[in-house]
Amino acid sequence: MNLHNVEFLISAAAPKDFPKSRLPEIAFAGKSNVGKSSVINRILNRKNFARVGEKPGKTIHVNYFTVDKKCYFVDLPGYGYAKVSQKEKERWGKLMEDYFAAGRIDLGILIVDHRHAPTNNDITMARWFLDSGCPFVVVANKLDKVKKSEIQSILATIRSDLELPEACPIISFSAEKGNGKDELLKYIFAAVKE
Repeated sequence: MNLHNVEFLISAAAPKDFPKSRLPEIAFAGKSNVGKSSVINRILNRKNFARVGEKPGKTIHVNYFTVDKKCYFVDLPGYGYAKVSQKEKERWGKLMEDYFAAGRIDLGILIVDHRHAPTNNDITMARWFLDSGCPFVVVANKLDKVKKSEIQSILATIRSDLELPEACPIISFSAEKGNGKDELLKYIFAAVKE
């Protein structure tokens, strides 16, 4: 799969906007300031393909990118950003519920912050992925901001707080430096080939 052959397809505001053509879908989720767009950009070797916002909360729809006409990268709305109206949060929540209910996910990627214990919203999102039954990977981003001596205990906290089964991988990742990229790509390529 040629990761350089990427096109923005659609920003879906409702289920009717989801693409009609069926390709494997790699869904990226994470709180608003966790670096979701930066992780996508690192995977694609692009500086600013998925827009990195100055302020959190930029992704407000389900954004589809076609990768080499073989799969979709799906950038889900960021969650947990306080400076958004309650009505907008409810709209995002409904859109996410509709997306998960559609059963379109071939690989879920939940991005959490390597520096902190998962938030309640992270726990809810992990539950959505686990309940959907799709293959699922947790990416602990911002590895470059963590002391090496803290890594294992942080990963254990993430696994415990998210109530992840042993089979669910957690990948230490740095969108800044590229750590973890090759490991994550193995899961992405496997999901596309299935």
